[in-house]
Amino acid sequence: MPDQNNGYFLYHSIGQYPDKAADLAAAMAEFAAVWGTANDDQWGYLLGQRTEFIDLWRDLIGAAEGTTTTCENVTQGLHMLMTALPENYLRGRRVLVAADCFPSNHFLLTGLQERLGFTLDTVAMRQGASWVADEDMIAQWDRDVALALVTWVSSTSSHKVDVEALADHARAMGSLVGVDITQAAGLLPFSVQKPVVDFAVSTSLKWMCGTPGAGMLYLRPDLIGECRPELRGWFSQDDPFNWDLDRFDFAPDIRRFDNGTPGIVSAAATVPALRWHAQADKTEILTHNRELTHRLIAAADDLGFHLITPRAEAERGGSVMLKLASAGSAEQTLEALRREDLYADSRGPILRLSPGVMTSSDATDALIDVLGGRPVKRLP
Repeated sequence: MPDQNNGYFLYHSIGQYPDKAADLAAAMAEFAAVWGTANDDQWGYLLGQRTEFIDLWRDLIGAAEGTTTTCENVTQGLHMLMTALPENYLRGRRVLVAADCFPSNHFLLTGLQERLGFTLDTVAMRQGASWVADEDMIAQWDRDVALALVTWVSSTSSHKVDVEALADHARAMGSLVGVDITQAAGLLPFSVQKPVVDFAVSTSLKWMCGTPGAGMLYLRPDLIGECRPELRGWFSQDDPFNWDLDRFDFAPDIRRFDNGTPGIVSAAATVPALRWHAQADKTEILTHNRELTHRLIAAADDLGFHLITPRAEAERGGSVMLKLASAGSAEQTLEALRREDLYADSRGPILRLSPGVMTSSDATDALIDVLGGRPVKRLP
């Protein structure tokens, strides 16, 4: 099996970049060497890796120092924020979310509404639609909405919302607004300052090419001081080495969202990918994606597939998603692709195709041949 595969269309799931396996192996070998040596170098090294992970994420999203921390995943990061808000802030009010949000977040919010006293209001898709329209989100968003969770790019349609319009509406309604940026972070530019959002959550998977367990939570600086995280510990303090049992106080910045000894292995394993991404030509990566997704959309039209991804470039992320006749048809298509060393996935009948930095033009032609039921022509 070759070390690199140019038929990889799974950047909506796990991102890859050249030499990722070697970089990851080297990072884990370095971790093992430091952690397994009988001296006192371990914590300086590990905490330094975590700091670099946070700083690389801050640079990517334009976040100030002291506003970003680690979490295991988006769901955990959202839980950290929801349970830390000022007492009774949510009680008797609504939390707004779109029906095409990542289901894990909806599961969490459903479970929290009784304890925190809010009503979860899910904005539905219009009949026959594949995503929730921004105008429908706004129409359902009144002054009794305490918080809205916005999904920047949908994982089932690749529809991209207008974050600026939604953030402006949040300000007008006096609501907090947070953005799950997972499905486009690292491919499309995003700043927590333009427009200003109250919080953002992401993993380091997908276009960021990192590992599981390496999540990110950002909070607007003014909001941090109002929050009292439910889960707290010695790392929640300004001085973690304050062990006076009667003198606990939260750190003044995002560190208050830390708790016990932080899990650092996933952050250390992801640092090489974040370093690669920071140095990569992001314009070139996006241009490459756009060229291949345009070809996939044109092929879908030629072959008569039902496209459920927005046609307008400004309204979509980096994926092309096609609705096949059934979940069985999607699985049969995936099997045919695998036989040609082409890799995608599906959600029920929805075939998800996401070309990234390692996906070649030749492989895209081969994938189109498979979708059309034609013999695959590979360049020698």
